[in-house]
Amino acid sequence: MKYRSLALFSTLVLGAGLAACSSGGSSDGAGTGRTALDVWLMRDSVSAGFQQEFETGFEKAHPEIDLKIQIQEWEGIGEKVTAALASNDAPDVIEVGNTQVAQYAQSGGLTDFSDRVDELGGGAWLKGLAEPGAYEGKQYGIPYYAANRVVIHRTDLFEKAGVDPSSIKTRDQWIAATRKLDAGGTQGIYLPGQNWYVLSGFVWDEGGDLAVKSGHTWKGGLDSPEALRAMDFYQRLQALGKGPKDSDESQPPQAEVMAKGQVAQIIAVPGGAKVIEEKNPELKGKLGFFPIPGKTADRPGAVFTGGSDLVVPAVAAHQEEAFAFIRELTGDAWQKKLAVAMSYVPNKTTLAGAVAGDPGTAAMAAGAVNGHATPNTPQWAAVEAKNPVKEYMTAVLTGEDAASGAAKASRTITDTLNSDS
Repeated sequence: MKYRSLALFSTLVLGAGLAACSSGGSSDGAGTGRTALDVWLMRDSVSAGFQQEFETGFEKAHPEIDLKIQIQEWEGIGEKVTAALASNDAPDVIEVGNTQVAQYAQSGGLTDFSDRVDELGGGAWLKGLAEPGAYEGKQYGIPYYAANRVVIHRTDLFEKAGVDPSSIKTRDQWIAATRKLDAGGTQGIYLPGQNWYVLSGFVWDEGGDLAVKSGHTWKGGLDSPEALRAMDFYQRLQALGKGPKDSDESQPPQAEVMAKGQVAQIIAVPGGAKVIEEKNPELKGKLGFFPIPGKTADRPGAVFTGGSDLVVPAVAAHQEEAFAFIRELTGDAWQKKLAVAMSYVPNKTTLAGAVAGDPGTAAMAAGAVNGHATPNTPQWAAVEAKNPVKEYMTAVLTGEDAASGAAKASRTITDTLNSDS
């Protein structure tokens, strides 16, 4: 999933000054003797400063390559990438949302990097980026950067309630603390009824999944015992606040709700804290972060990993130069710089220390070790378009039997995922 959709309340809008070049394909630098390497990166993927620093460093290390980074817009990018992959004039490297890799790989239009994973340090990659970057056993997407949700909390309200956020390591401890916070006109947590990404994390924590594959057939998983336990936990947590049961975190924007001053916690990407402070400057310095708690204290709660992978079109003219670019940008040195510059989670678990100085990003990185992605199939986009998960959640929160509601939603997921198989 593209990072922009995950960070609904993020203030990482750093597009000013980025080069918005044309979308032409690969070409050789006329008269220079250098190879022109065309790369598509997405809007707000990098800042202008980082882009310039990387271009200078890359071309110094690879003087035979003339790097041409072209900034693309998220709107309409799917159709543009599909067209590029089917053309004879594709760029050499493309940034894509991590969960979009399968739909592009299905057509056979991507280069397979399975035999070069070790060379790229793949053993330490975040699972939430690496797993959706693979399709039918082959690695097409190379993890680029990640982001995930954390708990944003009011430090003053926690102190007033006698709750130490650093002591909240398990879901049971989280529920107990939230009950204490849910008093005296304060909502313990603002959790909208249709925040299905949060529910997904609880499902993964229980050992379930939104859908499972057996052979060539998919089956919806919301009616599994694991997923039903997850929904029960979601229902108990959601009841400790006044979040609407029939809408998601964007309607109304949950950061704006928290800015009104009566909410102790929300579950969001850390950028939401800046929105809260902008809407209510009195809360500046009163917001903190911790990873979503897990079932046990030794492991943070599972989270959906948003972010991007880098892919190379099979028809790209400069395959080795493209790999050199990917090796540099996803390598440890540049990943550390990118994480600090953009408040991203680096692509490897071994690099989490690079963001230790940023409390919000550090909490993200701590949670990212238990990151997951949605079911790895090109048909999952059709499930999200219908989104029976949201309908199911609202039904349960408004009184419908969870088992029957889950069975209905699972049938819809099953039918949708197998409609083109």
